Amino acid sequence: MNDEIRLARPDDVPRVKEVTDAAYRPYIERIGVVPVPMEADHAADVAAGRVFVAGDPVVGVLVLIAEPDHLFLDSIAVHPDVKGTGLGRRLLHFVDDHARALGLPEVRLYTNAMMWENQKIYPRYGYELVERRVRGPYDRFHYRKVLAPPAGAGQDRD
Repeated sequence: MNDEIRLARPDDVPRVKEVTDAAYRPYIERIGVVPVPMEADHAADVAAGRVFVAGDPVVGVLVLIAEPDHLFLDSIAVHPDVKGTGLGRRLLHFVDDHARALGLPEVRLYTNAMMWENQKIYPRYGYELVERRVRGPYDRFHYRKVLAPPAGAGQDRD
């Protein structure tokens, strides 16, 4: 598998949808609604420069939204065929690096309360639970990760 994580191109859109659907489809029955990432306008997100992909063919997808004070991890999807290969970990590290490159001090995300696997994963990568919010049919846990500044940042130089 190609290790590069790159900005998605318009020709990636069908595969972005396929990977996202494959990753989130198992949750439909559990949460009782179609997960929001499955209904996203992938073409618009790619056109806006929000989507990053990994693999050739694409097997990993990130949707990232830069806000003034944080990077919002809108969606992360790993195709079930490559689960357990470390791709999810690489994608999460990329999110941190991307936030730092943009000069943003933290990453925020939320996950459905019924996606309990994520409640174990995100804290292992430095995310802290901020709050639980219910909006309509969505019961979500909101997380944040404050990023350490790059080594040497803020130090005076002679």
